[in-house]
Amino acid sequence: MKITNLKKGTTWNILNEYFSTIGGLSIFTMEFLKNFFKPPYDFGEIKKHMDELGVKTLPIVSITGFIIGFVLVLQSQPIMIRFGAESFLPSMVSLSVIRELGPVLTALIFAGRVSSGIGAELGSMRVTEQIDAMEVSAINPFRFLVVTRVIACTIILPILCVYVIFIAIIGGYIALILSQKMNFSYYTDSVLASLKFGDVIPSILKTYVFGFIVGIVGSYKGYTAENGTEGVGKASTTSVVLSSLLILLFDSVLGKLTLWLWPT
Repeated sequence: MKITNLKKGTTWNILNEYFSTIGGLSIFTMEFLKNFFKPPYDFGEIKKHMDELGVKTLPIVSITGFIIGFVLVLQSQPIMIRFGAESFLPSMVSLSVIRELGPVLTALIFAGRVSSGIGAELGSMRVTEQIDAMEVSAINPFRFLVVTRVIACTIILPILCVYVIFIAIIGGYIALILSQKMNFSYYTDSVLASLKFGDVIPSILKTYVFGFIVGIVGSYKGYTAENGTEGVGKASTTSVVLSSLLILLFDSVLGKLTLWLWPT
């Protein structure tokens, strides 16, 4: 009997927390939109966050992008040789990276580094009452802390995605050089010939949604943190989990939408 009650209580707590998070995040997003359309904008603060959240992420996404292209070629080449389609390797790498692997993996890495950082930073400001002090000082903390960070994330992630795609294609070429010494002009011609408008633009556009998700989730978890240092740690970890899940969810929806709008 006690075990049954424990399970019911645990399930109820999980469901309650789940729906509370959805409701709270929805209200938080509406508050962001309300403040977003109210100029003036603090461009200096946005630029600062773009540097902190985006430029400092370059090393890890550079390594990731190179490994994506390099490993994709190494793993796919034996299969392509088996079917006599080795000449299609450049096209396969470019399409795989541009349509799916590049945007999604870049967004997930960005979420792991940036969303947790935003959650921890704003969470520590909340529990140490710095946000309350800003409200007393007649400063709108939501506009200064949240809006600027979300805008910065939304702008910087597509730029990082384009950079990762370029590095991944270079990584694929290096893998082909090591295995069969493919000519660079043939590789680039094959890559460019295989790409269409419906491959590139929709994939880049959806990274704006991913960047917004990373920024809004991290800000929400940090801005609403409570229970001291324990709440800061929880805000940091849950922001990564939630933003990653939302990225994968929206990727499936946006992937289907882009295929409908721009059929291959």
